[in-house]
Amino acid sequence: MISLSRKEIQTKRMWMYFVNATVEIIEKEGIEGVTARKIADRAGYTSSTIYNYFGELSHLIFFASMRFVNDYIQEVPTYMSKGVNYLEKYLLSWECLCKHSFTRPEIYHAVFIANLGGKPQELLDHYYSVYQSDLIGFPDDLKPLILEHNLIKRNQALLEMASKENIVRPENIEEVNDIIILIWEGMITTLLNQRRDYELEEAIEKTMRYINKIASKLL
Repeated sequence: MISLSRKEIQTKRMWMYFVNATVEIIEKEGIEGVTARKIADRAGYTSSTIYNYFGELSHLIFFASMRFVNDYIQEVPTYMSKGVNYLEKYLLSWECLCKHSFTRPEIYHAVFIANLGGKPQELLDHYYSVYQSDLIGFPDDLKPLILEHNLIKRNQALLEMASKENIVRPENIEEVNDIIILIWEGMITTLLNQRRDYELEEAIEKTMRYINKIASKLL
């Protein structure tokens, strides 16, 4: 186990103060209520202090949003375990993501779609370097997927595993995966902007119907 210096411990502590303050604001006011001044006031520091630890406000919102995504992270292995092959696991992983993301579209938009003004993978890596406990008990074979921020790479890896099982045709993987991600992003944006009055179950059912239809082109 790597021991941290006093300065590193202090930096980590300050980092978590600001993340926790942002989580509290999101819980009470939503992401739209997050401002640097509110975070600083809640954490007990000045607004300028935030930027000693975070490149920009969107990074802090990303880290705080990841605290809410943890419920999905913990449940997705259970969903995927029901699949008898990697194509089924792929589809079940989407069902789990739809369930959680359509409940809190603003959170999942902040994590997977919003402009972060930097490299998302580096932010995700830093998050898990601090919140290592989020992955305790998580299946080792699925960790590389969760630790990959890019949804295209994450989901394509599952389809490539299905190809090795001779379940799907490899020549269609990239196109089908791209279309499915666009379908999910479209529903997230629709729910976020309240462009249609979907109930949660209706949004999940409609999205999964389209995903399954597109996925059939893999066979």
